[in-house]
Amino acid sequence: MSIRVGIFGYGNLGRGVECAIRQNRDMELVAVFTRRDPSSVKLLTDGVAVYSADSVEKMTDAIDVMILCGGSATDLPVQTPALARHFIVVDSFDTHAKIPVHFANVDAAAREGGKLAMISVGWDPGMFSLNRLYASAILPEGQDYTFWGKGVSQGHSDAIRRIAGVVDAKQYTIPVKSALDAVRSGAAPVLTTGEKHIRECFVVAEEGADLARIEKEIKTMPNYFADYQTTVHFITAEELRRDHSGIPHGGFVIRSGKTGMNGEHSHIIEYSLKLDSNPEFTASVIVAYARAAYRMYNEGQRGCKTVFDVPPAYLSPKSAEELRHDLL
Repeated sequence: MSIRVGIFGYGNLGRGVECAIRQNRDMELVAVFTRRDPSSVKLLTDGVAVYSADSVEKMTDAIDVMILCGGSATDLPVQTPALARHFIVVDSFDTHAKIPVHFANVDAAAREGGKLAMISVGWDPGMFSLNRLYASAILPEGQDYTFWGKGVSQGHSDAIRRIAGVVDAKQYTIPVKSALDAVRSGAAPVLTTGEKHIRECFVVAEEGADLARIEKEIKTMPNYFADYQTTVHFITAEELRRDHSGIPHGGFVIRSGKTGMNGEHSHIIEYSLKLDSNPEFTASVIVAYARAAYRMYNEGQRGCKTVFDVPPAYLSPKSAEELRHDLL
């Protein structure tokens, strides 16, 4: 029996979720919900209905798991608690500093509705978080380092678009090569946030907009740009389409640690990603965790969960026997 999946919100991430579902034979896309005109949404899958977001609560019996694909960092703190009262939900909330508050709000809503919710699923937070946990548990005497990019950050790009006077924008996160090399050498340097990355922004502004104000708002934005060396380029819409239409990303999680009675042996654990499409990869992670959320709910688990709470076997469509035979 297929897991019946709904998508709430349909942009780049929603389209990626649709593609990922098509690659997982134990899942079926049954509905998409949008705040846009439903007739304007063109799906890749035939026969799937698109509904207004206002009608979502009428579909509780038709959907096993609802995947939330909010279009901005302000969407999910509202949408996830609201929908977690009615559905098993999975979201990709990625503002690291606000995850504890988001978790508490979603946990209360999911328990009120007798449901299970999985938050902050993706590659960071998500897969990178898991690798930080594994590596620090294996090498307790050591230091974690996370580098992102070079690539487009959808959340940071969206944050720029919300500034008054901005028409469109793309933001690239770029690792500082000297810092990356120092970590890989085993030197275990102490690095500030700004010493590890730079941020480069390409912004299309409204005609006559105050460019100095926009640049200042970008560079001083907390949780996004304030702690980084940030460069802002103002370009035309044509240049943005021509030169910045893709959504690549990637990064590295590195643990530098010591073992031995006197810390005489050095070790490096590194996990890396190089992604042609950030939203499509993120969507693939979300779909795997949607499977896990459905299984955990059917076992009787309730409330909010994160990637730390999920047994790895629950992500795979394979049976325990198949996993032991094929992968162990």
